[in-house]
Amino acid sequence: MAKKEQPKKDPNAFTGFDSLKDGLAGFKKKLEEEEKKKAEAAKAGKKPPPAPPKPRPRENVRPSSQKPEDDLTFHRMMAGVVPLDEKDEKAKRVPVTSDTTGGRGRIPRAELERRAKAEAAAVMDHLHQLVDDAARFEVSDDGRRVEGRRVDVPPALLRELRRGSIPVDARIDLHGLRPDDAREAVLGFLKEKRARGERCVLVIHGKGEGVLRGELAAWLSQGRAREHVAAFTTARDEDGGEGALYVALRR
Repeated sequence: MAKKEQPKKDPNAFTGFDSLKDGLAGFKKKLEEEEKKKAEAAKAGKKPPPAPPKPRPRENVRPSSQKPEDDLTFHRMMAGVVPLDEKDEKAKRVPVTSDTTGGRGRIPRAELERRAKAEAAAVMDHLHQLVDDAARFEVSDDGRRVEGRRVDVPPALLRELRRGSIPVDARIDLHGLRPDDAREAVLGFLKEKRARGERCVLVIHGKGEGVLRGELAAWLSQGRAREHVAAFTTARDEDGGEGALYVALRR
């Protein structure tokens, strides 16, 4: 009896499904074998081997070459270091002073501005004293009476001023003013009166104001006010005596 011939396979025919089918069958067989082994191990009272542990990240591991003394040195160097974020936060929390600030240890803004102006004025007075040599004064003070004269002013003017021979055109009273405020008041007063052509003014500082009396002589002979002053001397009793000064203004 003749054998039935098998149809020949076309080499170009698509075989992908057959390969996929064979792969799935092999995977299924492998799973069944693993399940079988687990079941046998469970019957025998054995536990399946645990999964290997996951590697943990290495933290704070000191290299073998690093010594404990290095750690101590590093911590000392970093002591007191504040992160930038913390610095920013602290800067935001710095209180801003104002006229209404009443907390202890805080200085009102108006007082800070006043001190800054006073310091600037003192610096300017010192610079004028160093630069303007032509405005040098001869000053004498015996503890009761004080007087001064620009070196380019005739001594006769000071004698007239001392005798009260020159009429007083205007006066300013410094009672109750702090030294910084008094200095600015005197400067503005002399500047204004000189611009108006006045010749002699009276500056009242008070007999009990010993500190202000000494500072007033320095303002008139060394500070910015000296630009407007020709001479000055303690006033006569009828105009305030030791509590006031005659001031002759420059022409």
